[in-house]
Amino acid sequence: MEPIRVLLVDDHAHFRIGLCALLSTADDVEVCGEAASGEEALAVAAARHPDVVLLDLTMPGMGGVAAAERIVADSPHVRVLVMSMSDDDDSVFAALRAGARGYLLKGASRAEILRSVRAVADGEAIFGPSIATRLAAFFAAPPSRPTALPFPELTAREREILDLVARGLSNPQIAARLQVSGKTVRNHVSNVFAKLQVADRATAAELAQRSGLGGA
Repeated sequence: MEPIRVLLVDDHAHFRIGLCALLSTADDVEVCGEAASGEEALAVAAARHPDVVLLDLTMPGMGGVAAAERIVADSPHVRVLVMSMSDDDDSVFAALRAGARGYLLKGASRAEILRSVRAVADGEAIFGPSIATRLAAFFAAPPSRPTALPFPELTAREREILDLVARGLSNPQIAARLQVSGKTVRNHVSNVFAKLQVADRATAAELAQRSGLGGA
């Protein structure tokens, strides 16, 4: 049988070296490439055609969630397995929404990593023990009542941009974060100001923060 081709994506070179050494001990796994950013991961994945992308979430530039979403969209046969320091619910569910088939915490044992790589390559979904426990608790909990979104007159994108304005980001920073043009951001910001009937960013940010947006 052909070995499972794995692409390692992490901005820490020492971690990639250790992971590469670990995976190389398995006869049925082959590291076919490495990348240090989301942008680099897209290019290497397109060139090397991995079966599994072992991906960190927190990297400079394009983050792991955006990279996972693009990789899965461009190559649906590729399985993304997240390996991260973050175990909070937001990170886990963002990764799953992006198309990840598994989620491990850094520090997982060699056996657990190899088992997970083999499982996702075979089409399964797999999670580390602590993540699986959190997911089970989440789905076992009774559904909470939906809370009203602030500023219902805004579209989802406008609310997202208002949140970034409230965090102090400039238009160019928002454009880079959302991967849209500066003109698109300016148009959205103008629409937000008009709908909220405010004249400047400071007023919009203050109004947003009072409604719970712009948090850390």
